[in-house]
Order: sequence, then structure tokens, then C-alpha cells
Amino acid sequence: MPAEKPVLYHRYMDNPQTRQEVGRKLKEARTNKKMTQAEVAKKADLNTNYYACIERGEVNPSMEKLESIIKVLGVKSAKILPF
Repeated sequence: MPAEKPVLYHRYMDNPQTRQEVGRKLKEARTNKKMTQAEVAKKADLNTNYYACIERGEVNPSMEKLESIIKVLGVKSAKILPF
């Protein structure tokens, strides 16, 4: 992975509005799949409370954790990430 990608990711995800938008899109994808937060968290190997914080835009997850969630939800990253 090129060095610019993580820098770009963190630049966007440091913005609270971006985190909230990403969280909203994750929640939308999850509800479309008729999954609970606990189901997504378990399959992504995350704590359920931490996953809930991601959906609310309260935390800045690592790129690796976000990639894991996106894989669990079976969506393309372009549907979730603003870049």
C-alpha cells in the first residue's frame, strides 16, 4: 500500500463530520444487510461498544479495522469512504 493512503485516510478521518458520515454509511450498510451491531463487531473481531462508537462517529478507527468492517458488510470501500 502506498504511503500516501494512510496519510490521506487520517487527514479525512480526523474530521468529526467525516467520521459521522462514515458511521452513517456503515449503519446504512449494516441495516441493509439486516445485521446487528453485535454481529458485525463479532465478525470483524471488534468489541460491540467500540463498533457502536464507530457508527456514531465518536472514534477514529484504524484503516485496518475499517477494512475489516467493510469486508464483513460486503460493500465496496467507495460506498463508505469519502475519498
